[in-house]
Amino acid sequence: MAPEKRRIGRPAAGAARSSGAAAHGPDLEISRAWLVDPYAGREGPGEIVVERGVVASVTWLASAAGKGIGPDGIVVAPGFIDLHAHLREPGFEDAETVATGLAAAAHGGFTRVCAMPNTSPATDDLSVVGRVRAAAAASGSPVALEIIGAVSVGRAGERLAALGEMADAGVVAFSDDGAPVKSPVLMAHALRYAGMLGRPIVEHAEEVALTAGAEAHEGLVAAILGLRGWPAAAEESAVARDLALLAGVVGDVPGARLHLTHLSTAGALDLVRRAKAAGLPVTCDVTPHHLALTDEWIAGARRWAWEAVDADGAARDPWTDGVLVAGPYDPACRVNPPLRDPVSAAAVRAALRDGTADAVATDHAPHTVVDKEVEFGLASNGISGIETALGVLLAAVDAGELTLADAIAALTAGPARLLGLWTGRPLAGGLVEGAPADLVVFDRADIWTVSREALRSKGKNTPLLGRELPGRVLLTLAGGRLAYADTAE
Repeated sequence: MAPEKRRIGRPAAGAARSSGAAAHGPDLEISRAWLVDPYAGREGPGEIVVERGVVASVTWLASAAGKGIGPDGIVVAPGFIDLHAHLREPGFEDAETVATGLAAAAHGGFTRVCAMPNTSPATDDLSVVGRVRAAAAASGSPVALEIIGAVSVGRAGERLAALGEMADAGVVAFSDDGAPVKSPVLMAHALRYAGMLGRPIVEHAEEVALTAGAEAHEGLVAAILGLRGWPAAAEESAVARDLALLAGVVGDVPGARLHLTHLSTAGALDLVRRAKAAGLPVTCDVTPHHLALTDEWIAGARRWAWEAVDADGAARDPWTDGVLVAGPYDPACRVNPPLRDPVSAAAVRAALRDGTADAVATDHAPHTVVDKEVEFGLASNGISGIETALGVLLAAVDAGELTLADAIAALTAGPARLLGLWTGRPLAGGLVEGAPADLVVFDRADIWTVSREALRSKGKNTPLLGRELPGRVLLTLAGGRLAYADTAE
């Protein structure tokens, strides 16, 4: 007997029929949908059919006129790619496991995730790489897991890890994330050696001498709340150092590449903008929380970053605006780098629009209650963000800060291009007939409430708890297999 087909979404705006996940892969029919394919640089009304997990047909309709089809209904896009997620295993399984992290990724529409190496032990040799891969296989999730290895042994910043062995084992990049590469001498060696291996260094840009004991972005909010300031110069000086080191290495090692992750200040992004214009092989990503949230959330505001600037682009005062609707010192708002002021958030969005930022990466950082729900200055840094990334970007789209195409590109074609550069293997993607289905279906007009119960991640540490976000994910297919299906009626 054929499995019963299930209707997903709102027939007025789009219809999807799925046979579920059979051993050979699911069957899926979507009509009256808005297709977005950044790989092909195309979006518009269309229909898509998946048979046995393979895209059987993609039909682009000539016009949506009179058909009730638009970008505010059912949207079909390629599966999202996260260049930066902390899955915590091995060592911190009480905060997250590979299995729960991949389940959370699928709920957020992600079909490929890069796991960062700040585990215990650190992902600095083949044995730990093998443990992470085994955990992914045991999870049964079809979400593809990529591994980023540590730059230094134990991430201690003293000597290089076994970069060659890890590269041979398929590690896609190297990073000491959670902290910067400590020594400029070691950083230069890492850029040189990784470049010869065809891998980038993914750098957390922070001058720790300037951030010791820092709790929040150095500015009005930190001053009023009595929090120790975290200056923008800490990020910008680190970026300047790394770019100078890259310039010194790339002449001898043309394959050397630097990727700067979770940049958050206008100065840092401008340095990257100028370095790219000069031809340096540097790329960068930004996070959803740095483009949409600001330090005023620590004071109790809950408006989006674009609502916190006046007509001239200057930051508004949350105290005089009367927008402090939540209690201050929410530890869920503590993150590294810190939530910045509204002007910095505007610079992050501008960098995404003009191509300075190559991708959006979530920096998904789940924590346990005992590590996070404590006094603000003692709370572990990080936001559990892989499930809310789409909704946050769609809120920016609704506000006119990004186009839908640009938002989806930042989650798909942008990171795919970088992964292709990192591995020397172009990562095919898009809504391609004959390829295993790797896609996400979401209802642009529907909303969902961020709650502890709704989150698949073990980490519930997000300041978005209780917030309604646009864009309910209905279905995620990864490599032709069902990764997530919404069960809400």
